[in-house]
Amino acid sequence: LTLAGACRRWPQGIPAGVSRQLEHEFVLIERLGYEHFFLTVEDIVRWARAQQPPILCQGRGSSANSAVCYCLGITAVDPEHGNLLFERFLSIERDEPPDIDVDFEHERREEVIQYVFAKYGRTRAALAATVIRYRGKSAARDIGRVLGLAEDQLDQLSQAYAHTSEDLPIADSLRERGFDPQAPVMRRMVGLVAQLRGFPRHLSQHVGGFVISEHPLHTLVPVENAAMADRTIIQWDKDDLESLKLLKVDCLALGMLTCLRKCFDLVRMHEGRELELATVPQDDEETYAMIRAADTVGVFQIESRAQMSMLPRLRPAVFYDLVVQVAIVRPGPIQGGMVHPYLRRRQQLEAIDYPQSASERAAGQGESQVRAVLERTLGVPIFQEQVMKLVEVVAGFTPGQADELRRAMAAWKRKGGLEPFRERIRDGMLANGYEESYFERIFEQIKGFGEYGFPESHSASFALLAYASSWLKCHHPAAFTCALLNSLPMGFYGPAQLIRDAQRHGVRVLPVDVTISDWDCTLEAPSENGHCRSGFSRDALLQPCHQGIAADVPFVGEPSGPMLSDRAPKSIAAEAAPTTEQQRSGSHRSHETDQRTGQGDPATENKAFALRLGFSRISGFAEATAQRIVAARDAQAFRDVADLVHRAGLNAGERARLADADALRSLSGHRHQARWDSAGIDQPIAVIADAPLNEEAIRLAAPSLRRDVMSDYASQGFTLRRHPLALVRDALDARRMLRARDVLGSRNGRRVRCAGLVTVRQRPGTAKGVTFVTLEDETGILNVIVWAALASSQRRVLIESAVLGVEGELQSSEGVQHVIAHRLLNLDALLPELGAQSRDFH
Repeated sequence: LTLAGACRRWPQGIPAGVSRQLEHEFVLIERLGYEHFFLTVEDIVRWARAQQPPILCQGRGSSANSAVCYCLGITAVDPEHGNLLFERFLSIERDEPPDIDVDFEHERREEVIQYVFAKYGRTRAALAATVIRYRGKSAARDIGRVLGLAEDQLDQLSQAYAHTSEDLPIADSLRERGFDPQAPVMRRMVGLVAQLRGFPRHLSQHVGGFVISEHPLHTLVPVENAAMADRTIIQWDKDDLESLKLLKVDCLALGMLTCLRKCFDLVRMHEGRELELATVPQDDEETYAMIRAADTVGVFQIESRAQMSMLPRLRPAVFYDLVVQVAIVRPGPIQGGMVHPYLRRRQQLEAIDYPQSASERAAGQGESQVRAVLERTLGVPIFQEQVMKLVEVVAGFTPGQADELRRAMAAWKRKGGLEPFRERIRDGMLANGYEESYFERIFEQIKGFGEYGFPESHSASFALLAYASSWLKCHHPAAFTCALLNSLPMGFYGPAQLIRDAQRHGVRVLPVDVTISDWDCTLEAPSENGHCRSGFSRDALLQPCHQGIAADVPFVGEPSGPMLSDRAPKSIAAEAAPTTEQQRSGSHRSHETDQRTGQGDPATENKAFALRLGFSRISGFAEATAQRIVAARDAQAFRDVADLVHRAGLNAGERARLADADALRSLSGHRHQARWDSAGIDQPIAVIADAPLNEEAIRLAAPSLRRDVMSDYASQGFTLRRHPLALVRDALDARRMLRARDVLGSRNGRRVRCAGLVTVRQRPGTAKGVTFVTLEDETGILNVIVWAALASSQRRVLIESAVLGVEGELQSSEGVQHVIAHRLLNLDALLPELGAQSRDFH
């Protein structure tokens, strides 16, 4: 199987280096007796890809160090171009089973799980458990309930514990929410919560860790039926299973794989182009230019605030740069002090050094074994494999001893255990003639990896998906956004941010409409002669769109001109803070979107596919209801709202949700009229069903633009009309609040006042209490940094404001711009009816 796979991977002949690696791996796999394990995983992956449609999957983690896994189709990292360290995956000294993690589309992972149960039987296959332990929120809620507190008090207690930190003790957090920390019940509760933290609360299912046994599992481990149907779980967690050396196959779920597969389907259906991960064009300069500009909203792994701020500084130009980019914004490299040295060396601001051993210096040839290990990362260890290789060459460790160090690194924060290695590394390095200072630097970097760092193989696997998603965003933005919306929940951003980003990239976004929409979002061809082309889920053109009353009530999100291109204009740069180079050239599109339509600049439009939103975007709307609507519409176009209600069997709640979401406009007009018309439809009494009606139809006034925008947010969480901040711009001007566009055009160091909708709040564990906030207004995006002291003193404003004002200072460095906050203002009173929700990460 492996050799056949190798021939498929390299039809022109298997490279000599790969052949040697395969032989090395074969010897180890046979010696350790793990052939059946590799064959089991290969069988699962082959089955997934044989389904119709195929289930997209890819191995990751340390298994990507294996050439055998690559040839078997389990992983996608080419061993010919990587720095494989097979001992990171499997070695004699480790004396533990290999760990193969495979990601599957998150919407179809259950199919894979049921295949494993069906093939091996529920007596021989089971999922591992995971122990859910008490944290502050859960402990406060359970203890508060035992102490007899009311439900609303439990909610407040839970929030109090959610926002505690070193800068905000629990007593202060409780006081903020109206509790007296000195009250006997509160003092008792705080003491009990402290005792209960970390204590096991209940067993849950592991995200996908399977144990498959030759014999019935109940003879080895305790098993039970899971709460979910057709699942069996082992009552032990993965650490217990590893201690017993039981083989575990991880069948994991990854939302981006779902998104990529759906995007490939859209491109095939609408453009006739077959795409898969292996055929996405490589080394595309437009894609890398987009990445360097931090234009990565929705892109896998490089869409966070931290990644976006790093991209203009690291400036990826080739695939290996992306491998480094994925790995470098991690606690390990950050805490180990590797990030800034690497960036300085990459920018040629610091000399690259490769220390030599005494024998290398004596030889006088300038060669260094350290260089062979660290040359690709400019002398700075970024990956776990590099640390393992480094201690081999500088301290004389064997591969097995280096792997022992790796495991100690992963556990030292919890268990300690690095001190014995400290002396061994120091003694080995000094014996080989390395300087004491170099040992100290290396050991601090090793300790940094205790904070979680990526192996290079894992980073390379994720970089493949990061590049593929970037290429699709660059060249097929409408299809990519459509696939993203249809794959939610996933990623860093919600629908509102994804839709606005698509609009900034020239994608025409069309509203939910009962005469056109499907459950999922779809791509729609340009309107011609009053016809609307269907989305990808149906092949034929729909009936002519019903105009009726809607002809007199234009909807601001509907196309009034040519559609926008499905290919992003080359001039469009990042939604994140633009580089100063982009500002000088005018390439960053942070200009205000069209105030009548809420869409992008019409000057960039041409005939191409638009994105039609689906019923899934309506809050609380059921898929079964949408399917009834689509089936009735496919049989015959709806004449009016009454026809829709009767043939689709809509109840009062379903009608109201459609009307509130403005999805009835093609049949009834604006949402006020639609709500009135739909509410008055009942099943007629048979005796008078055909009696003539002489009543004059009641025509209601259209809602104001502000009411429409607020109703959009209430029903869908976003709007295609004007940005909410545009509605209160006069009030913001009176407060001297600058637009995002104007802030980003200011000089470095300028004091600024600005405001926007809070779209993301993030407080990374490695940021020492610093909170990163993303604000959005009608002209673009602002990134705000709130230092720990301010975050503590204005915590309620920071965590509760939907519309946030900021007084601070603009900082521009290395092509990255952000506002350092000095004061925060809650401006929710400007838009009290707004139901916007931010994405908060702690």
